[in-house]
Amino acid sequence: MFNLGDIVMMKKPHACGANKWEVIRMGADIKVKCLGCGHIVMIPRNDFKKKFKKVITEAAQVDVSQEEFYLKQTQSARPNINGNEENL
Repeated sequence: MFNLGDIVMMKKPHACGANKWEVIRMGADIKVKCLGCGHIVMIPRNDFKKKFKKVITEAAQVDVSQEEFYLKQTQSARPNINGNEENL
């Protein structure tokens, strides 16, 4: 259906007029970033599934040079589970 880093289309466009969203967090809530203006929205998973239309581009196939606000998975914040400074 959709995975972390995918670019998705929703049923209705964002207020800025863009309808491309990057999935940047998955869990009980889905966090998405508008690729038109960079606005970040957190939506409960059930609501997201209702508003979701289709996957435009999978994470492995995204052309980062054409997406101004796209955040690579290596650039996203990750929790420091081991307690050492190397993972930051």
